[in-house]
Order: sequence, then structure tokens, then C-alpha cells
Amino acid sequence: MSKTLILSLTLAAAVTGAPCAMAKDQPNQAFIKKAIEGNLAEVAVGQLAQQKGGSDGVKNFGRQLETDHSAANQKAMNAASSLSVTPPTEPSKQQKETYQKLSKLSGAAFDREFIKESVTDHRKDIAEYEKEAKQQNDPAAAYAKETLPALHNHLQAAQALEKQPKS
Repeated sequence: MSKTLILSLTLAAAVTGAPCAMAKDQPNQAFIKKAIEGNLAEVAVGQLAQQKGGSDGVKNFGRQLETDHSAANQKAMNAASSLSVTPPTEPSKQQKETYQKLSKLSGAAFDREFIKESVTDHRKDIAEYEKEAKQQNDPAAAYAKETLPALHNHLQAAQALEKQPKS
């Protein structure tokens, strides 16, 4: 008899959409959460570049990252609100590890690693944002479309720094 009751309750939960069956984010919700984590990480790394960078180019790029990703995060937070998403309050574990690695460096060593990370990260971000931007009538897609030009500019700036002669 108790097996029947458990089975009935399990089926009822599945049919009514009880919270246990709704734990997975929709793709646009997962994207916006990841975007907010990325923005928070870029702001932090941009601040770090201003403190630990060895060249004016790296320091200026760090300032640009801090400014642009702070603004982008406000827009991402608005999209999260529209999607009923609770926004993350800190970067992902992997992003924190990257920050820790960079925080132990300074000068030319910081510049090399920071530029390498920036190029890799912005390439990956652009691919994810372009995929999301193809969605229709969605706050996350609108945010992605609006943010893509800044991400392309960041990639170009990082690649230009990568090509500069090392001191």
C-alpha cells in the first residue's frame, strides 16, 4: 500500500511541476547567470590589471574592462529580472581561480598572462553571445546583441596588446 502512495505522490509532483521537477534553468536563464558571473570577473580582473599591470596599455585595457563590464552587468541584471532569475553575486569558481593566479603576478609577467587570458576568454564569450543573440524576443538575446560590439572591441584590444613587443 505504501508503494502505491509513494508512486502517486511522485507522479503528482511530476505532473504539477513541483519544485524538484523545475530545478533546471532554461537556456536563456543559464546564459544570463553566466554572463553576470563573467561581468563580475571582468570587473575584478580589470581592477587587478590597473594595479599589477606593467605597461600603460595593460592598465588602460584593465580600466576599459572595468568600465564596460560594469555597464554591461547593469543591463544583464535588468535582463535577469525580466527572466525572473536570481543573479549570481560573484564570479564562478574557475573565474576566481584565474583571478587568484593573476593576483600572484606583477609587471611583465602579469601582462603576458592577463593578455593571454583576455584573448582566450573574449573569444569564448563572443561565441556564446553570438549563439544567444540569435534567439527571438528574449531579454537575454537582446542583452547579448547589445553587448557583442564591446566584446569584439575587447578582443581586438587584447590582440593588439598581444602583438606589442615585450619589454
